[in-house]
Amino acid sequence: MNYLWGFMIVIGVVFAAFHGTLPEVTEAALSSAKEAVALCITMMGVMSFWVGIMRIAENAGIIEGAARKCMPFLKFLFPNIPKDHPANRYIAANMIANVFGLGWAATPAGLKAMEELAKLEEEMGNPDYRSDGKGIRGKRERVASNEMCTFLILNISSLQLIPVNMIAYRSQYGSVNPAGIIAPAIVATFVSTAVAVIYCKIIDRIQ
Repeated sequence: MNYLWGFMIVIGVVFAAFHGTLPEVTEAALSSAKEAVALCITMMGVMSFWVGIMRIAENAGIIEGAARKCMPFLKFLFPNIPKDHPANRYIAANMIANVFGLGWAATPAGLKAMEELAKLEEEMGNPDYRSDGKGIRGKRERVASNEMCTFLILNISSLQLIPVNMIAYRSQYGSVNPAGIIAPAIVATFVSTAVAVIYCKIIDRIQ
């Protein structure tokens, strides 16, 4: 990816030099940098508010209660995870954050969920590496479990009721109706999540 972006920047500068538009490129780079800083400040305020709300909900036991309510759904998606395993709580927190469009707030819970799933694989005595022992430069490769793959796919598809990030972006760039994206986002993410669940179950059944 670094090579790709570097190649695009070099090509853009060379093209501008041949066409005499280097001043415009410089002006665009400076204005874009200023715009990026302003956007980061806006997003920092929005995300700080919602991350704080999530932390309050966690300390108040709301997340844990929501995890218990989600247990039938989690058991359907992750049948190999024990009922009282810590991974359930982190997966529930990640999914709740994603439902409210808090992708950045969902990341810490997602990382912790992956850690707990890895520990679960070790506790269950499942093979942690490929049987052929081959990998990059001769090193053995770690293999993700079905639960890890399912969680990753669901995290990417991410059903969202309130796409906070998108609303903040639209507001920053002067949208007349920043919240107008809510209905299309619900439909699109519902379809993507449904397809993800169906795909994971089909793959599990095939295996």
